[in-house]
Amino acid sequence: MKKIFFLLILFTSKKGFSQEIKELENVNITNSQSIQNNNTTGKNITIVDGKIFEKLAISSIDDLLKYTPGIEIQQRGPAGSQADIIIRGGTFQQVLVLIDGVKLNDPITGHFSGYMPITPSEIERIEIIKGPAAAMYGSEAVGGVINIISKTFFKFNNEKSKKITAGISSGEYGLMSANAGFYKTNKKINFSVGAFSNDADGQILRSNKRGYYHNQTFSGSVNIPLNSSWYAGIQSSYDKRGFAAENFYTTYKSDTANEKVNTWWNHLKIKHSKNNTSDQIDFIYKKTTDYYLYNPISIANENESNLTRAQFIHSKSTQKKLDYIYGLLLENKKIISNDRGNHSNNHAAVFGSAVYHLNKLNINGGLRLVNDQNYGTEVLPQLNLSYQWNKITFRGGAGKSIRAADFTERYNNYNKVYVKSGSIGNPDLVAEKSWSYEIGGDYLLADFKLSATGFYRNQTSLIDFVNAGYNDIPRNQNLDLNGKYAFAKNIKTVNTTGIEIEANYSKKISKNFDITVLASASFLDSKTSDSIPSYYILSHANKLLQQTILLHYKKIQASFNSIYKERSIQQAAAINAINGKSYWLCNMKLQYGINNANVFLSLNNIGNIRYSDLLGSWMPGRWLSGGFSVNIN
Repeated sequence: MKKIFFLLILFTSKKGFSQEIKELENVNITNSQSIQNNNTTGKNITIVDGKIFEKLAISSIDDLLKYTPGIEIQQRGPAGSQADIIIRGGTFQQVLVLIDGVKLNDPITGHFSGYMPITPSEIERIEIIKGPAAAMYGSEAVGGVINIISKTFFKFNNEKSKKITAGISSGEYGLMSANAGFYKTNKKINFSVGAFSNDADGQILRSNKRGYYHNQTFSGSVNIPLNSSWYAGIQSSYDKRGFAAENFYTTYKSDTANEKVNTWWNHLKIKHSKNNTSDQIDFIYKKTTDYYLYNPISIANENESNLTRAQFIHSKSTQKKLDYIYGLLLENKKIISNDRGNHSNNHAAVFGSAVYHLNKLNINGGLRLVNDQNYGTEVLPQLNLSYQWNKITFRGGAGKSIRAADFTERYNNYNKVYVKSGSIGNPDLVAEKSWSYEIGGDYLLADFKLSATGFYRNQTSLIDFVNAGYNDIPRNQNLDLNGKYAFAKNIKTVNTTGIEIEANYSKKISKNFDITVLASASFLDSKTSDSIPSYYILSHANKLLQQTILLHYKKIQASFNSIYKERSIQQAAAINAINGKSYWLCNMKLQYGINNANVFLSLNNIGNIRYSDLLGSWMPGRWLSGGFSVNIN
């Protein structure tokens, strides 16, 4: 079966889920708020249309990313409860997540990067940039960048239109999901609001408690013209998640945790655009509260983080051979915590990039000068090239990235009187640095596209948790002499090599029938200089195969998606947990259209396999649900 699956990968392509994943040559991307044609970037980029959300058997944004080429999602729980995002082996805070070009990554921990406070109805598209992008987008863009573009901020649409979307579904284990959205455009305003909810009692966990989740997102945005060249927009959202977090972070039998994470996100944008020149100012405020109760007799960890950001970007297109941008960024991160203590960190950067078009050759150069309270001043350069020859685009590049430890890696359990076991932070961590190199190409026909990329990343002082005892931890006055811990430390070097293959076939077979097949394969190998293996960095899949098939015949739509993953075996005897060498997960969805409505049936985990992405965090077995959706234009 694996051989058959791999043959599908080689003979299918990437043009897009019936245009829900856009073809490379006709799409402009939002490159740090400037617009650049995708085939001139020199990077491997996938663009996912927001419309795909309702076509697949998925229930959250991290579910959608799970089946996107080149992205590995390590889920601890279903329906957006929690997930780590991995691109090219980079995880935790090594993947930079943006909403409309501004940073979303939370100061508390990289585990919260998957909490994206925007409803699916408001998403215009998602841009995935694989590989280093620190010069353009900022620190933490080590493995890649995920940029979520909202409908309202995507561009000002002068056309008069309204759109209403709504849907509801229910299923086994007390499942009840609902979403609603309203979008309006005219010459005076772009406006959208949305609500999204996932609730379930959940399946039985190791401790015989239910793996429940109650996750809701409410978001809205407005963009208005002040005159012919000035625009102002504001976006605000509230994201609320409560879920069973048993063995999310530990492999102890006493771990029966519950967790609540609330996020308030605000973005004010002011933009002036005239004669191929634009100036934009962004103000961002994000507040996150986290309540984590390890078990009923423990004292809960209570954390509050605040992220405040201001940035200015000037961009210019000469309409000849040169396009360029430059900008300034100021950022402050704070945390108030009963177990990590109270801390803050300031960050500033100046940056610039330029694209030089020379016939079929495109030269992309970028440079960022950063100053961080944690690690001082660093220079982050990047260079990418692309060359178009007939139907083939050749591309390659190199870049430097940097990442500082988040507040959990630096101070977890630092402020407690006594810690018997668990993860211990390290305030002496230095920032990790990496150099990345890649080369690849894209071959495009009318109905078929094939992409291949090879890459190499050398990382020094990489931050991760390792198993440690009392004597291995420098600051141990609040630890148990016989305790066993996971200690955050800098690993000397980690070298990662990999190959990405992405393919797509999209064809209208007849008047009433069309088919799209999307498939990808990623092969990774990471080697570390430390004799003691770390936990998160080396937990990525060594082989990842992703596949989606969409069929549309008259009023019937069918989708089938699957993941095959191979990784290193891990086990924890205390909780009878094991991450086997491999698993193959399959989902399907059937829909029937009636005027502006669809009724549907979804089946997740068709094979009812028992699997986990992170050791001890078991994911649900087979799960049946059904419902209906309405789209009115």
